[in-house]
Amino acid sequence: MIELRLLRSFVAVAELEHVGKAATRLHISQSPLSRQIRQLEDALGTALFEREKRRIRITAAGRDLLAPARDLLARADGLVRDAHARATGEAGSIAIGFVSSALTSGVLPAALRTLRRARPKVRIALRQASSREQLGALRAGELDLAVVHRPPRTTDLAVHRLLEQPYVLAVPRDSPLARRPLRAARLDGQVWIAVQAGEADRDRWAAAWGAAGLRPDEVVQVVEWSSALALVDAGVGVALVPASYAATAPAHVVIRRVPWLAMASPLCLVRRRTAAGPLVDDVTGWLLDAARAPRRKKR
Repeated sequence: MIELRLLRSFVAVAELEHVGKAATRLHISQSPLSRQIRQLEDALGTALFEREKRRIRITAAGRDLLAPARDLLARADGLVRDAHARATGEAGSIAIGFVSSALTSGVLPAALRTLRRARPKVRIALRQASSREQLGALRAGELDLAVVHRPPRTTDLAVHRLLEQPYVLAVPRDSPLARRPLRAARLDGQVWIAVQAGEADRDRWAAAWGAAGLRPDEVVQVVEWSSALALVDAGVGVALVPASYAATAPAHVVIRRVPWLAMASPLCLVRRRTAAGPLVDDVTGWLLDAARAPRRKKR
């Protein structure tokens, strides 16, 4: 097998037709360079250069070898550059899962802008999914990062809390609740629109409602916060949604603050504890920075 260093020496001599100048380019002395050329000729069984007193000329066999040698060296150098870029996080790919609140809160868009600006060669795969689906994909190696509502109760994953969003109440614009002081007693008898949740989350909701003195008579279950807002817009009932959704409320929806409701919507970043490389570390930092930025603006 021919070593790449021999081909590199051959290309330098072939391009410059001068051993001394080629040695200077390669930062070696002339004697080892001449030995490398002879070693390559011995391996190929043919002369690559015609040697004269003051100069060296490439042979027909050398000309035939020159283009393939350049191509091979370029590809080898490219492989090294690509490997280095991936090792340092300058290139490669990253898969990020997210819930819709990651978008409406502005955290994920801000981090993605930083990622695209700082790492233009990185391929980004995005997947919107429930918190449970994301955690399964994270453990299976299908995701590198997951932005979820509820952090997992486990030790095999690392959890970073991004932010806590207070809930706000979405009510139909033509409802008396859109104008009157919002007390818990006035919410009795309302139809509540709630996003489907696991058993633990349902218990949290029940406890928060109970502490506020609420006893919902009827609950309509939906799968997304946007669906809840659409049903409020249609006059079906009222809904508690994370505060970041206030900006996306439809025209016939009024958003009211409910400071007496002791409950917030968490947004967490989850990743595997095993070493994931500098790219995942960098994106983790940018997500954390993006989560801190809104709080700094409010001061």
